[in-house]
Formats: sequence, structure tokens, C-alpha cells
Amino acid sequence: MYETLHYFASGSIATIALNRPEVFNAVNEKLTYELQAALEQVAIDQEIRAVIFTGLGKAFCSGQDLKESTVLKNASLAEALHQRYNPLIRTMRDLPKPIICKLNGVAAGAGCSLVLACDVIIASEAASLSQLFINIGLVPDSGSSFFLPRLVGSLKAFELCALGTKISAHDALELGLVNQVVTAEALDKTVQQMAERYAAAPTKAIGLIKKMLQKSGSATLQEMLDYEAHCQELAGNTADFREGVAAFLEKREPRFTGN
Repeated sequence: MYETLHYFASGSIATIALNRPEVFNAVNEKLTYELQAALEQVAIDQEIRAVIFTGLGKAFCSGQDLKESTVLKNASLAEALHQRYNPLIRTMRDLPKPIICKLNGVAAGAGCSLVLACDVIIASEAASLSQLFINIGLVPDSGSSFFLPRLVGSLKAFELCALGTKISAHDALELGLVNQVVTAEALDKTVQQMAERYAAAPTKAIGLIKKMLQKSGSATLQEMLDYEAHCQELAGNTADFREGVAAFLEKREPRFTGN
């Protein structure tokens, strides 16, 4: 179904893997559109309650395919962002289901932006992150200028962007850029266990949490208090809320269905 992606659904977990290993999963035009389509497929599939996002081969994503860029050198970079990258990042952040990044290797440039747009990031010790835009005279895009300062602060974000510093997995953990670092051998198992945990959680509440935390970045306390009340009303009307209360009263583990 996809040429540049591997899409696989097993139970309530979907795996989306970038599939251009011969170029370290560099992003071309087709990949951006196929990735949007895959995420939209996840959004409408009621059976899917969590997503694993990774890259095939040794890298996660080396960024924009510059060979394609030379072919399209007369194209507008702003137009490419508005039509391809920006809708992709918005789709990831608007997806009402958790996206767990299995960071298996290098994530550079736009590849780093894709990582930062995920909800949970579990990295292999062999992985690295870098904002390489400056090395070709460009500025960060695909949401990096939004995510980085919120994660590491403005001073460190400027350093990472202006110097194109390569960050090891362990340094990324210290900076708060990833949730967990494991050995390459343990990566698959660790991510699968995390995905299963999220897939068994109250999916609608998870989606509301994503919206709340995003809104909090530009909202006042009063606005967030009002929005919390709104979201709590929505969560309180779900079957999972009723199941959670019943399980608590019956002193058993809840069996959430995502409804």
C-alpha cells in the first residue's frame, strides 16, 4: 500500500516505519504524503489505540533528501513546508492517540523534528539527535523551533540550532529530549511493552491530555482551568471512566476499551 513506509497493525497497536534504508530514511516528497495518509489511517481505525513510529535499517531519519532538493531547486521552501511538513506535524500532534517513537538511530534535521513531535521517545544507545539545518545555511523547521525551547530552554535550544550540535542518546536523556535510553538489543521489547501499556489505557483520556498540554503552552491559568473543566466533562462521559470507577470499587484491574 505504501512505497516509502512499512505499515503494520497488530491488535490495538500500529507500527509505522520509514522505509528508505538505502538513504537512511531521508524524507522525500512521497514519504511526507504517505506518512500523512498512514496517520490518517490510524486516526479513523477505532481498533488502533497506540502507534509505534520508527525507521527501518540503521537510522531513524537523516532529514530531507537533498538529492531530491537539487532536482527541485527552483521550488519554494516555504511552499514545501506549508503543503507537506507542516500538515504532517499538525497531524501527529492532533492525533488523539499516543505516538511512541522507537528511536533506533540517527535523527537529523527534519528527522529530529519528527522525533520531537512524538508523545513518548525511547532511544537506543546508538541513537542521536541533531538540528543540522545550519550546516546547509537553513533554519530549523517542522516544529523544531517550537518543541526545542519548551524541552531544553531557550539558551540550549539556540546552541543546538545555531551550532548543529549532535546529541548522543544519553545526553538527550539528561536534557529531557527523550524519555528513556536502552541498549539496542532491548529497544524492540521495551517499546513494545510501552506501546501495550498505552494501548490498554483510556484512549480518549490520552487524546484529551495531548490537547490540554499543547494548549497550556500559550494559555493563561484561567484559560487552562476552564479547559480542564471542559475536558474533564468529556472524559467523565466515557465508558472507560465508568469502568475505571467500577474497577476501583471492586478492587480489580480496569479493562479499558478506549470508548
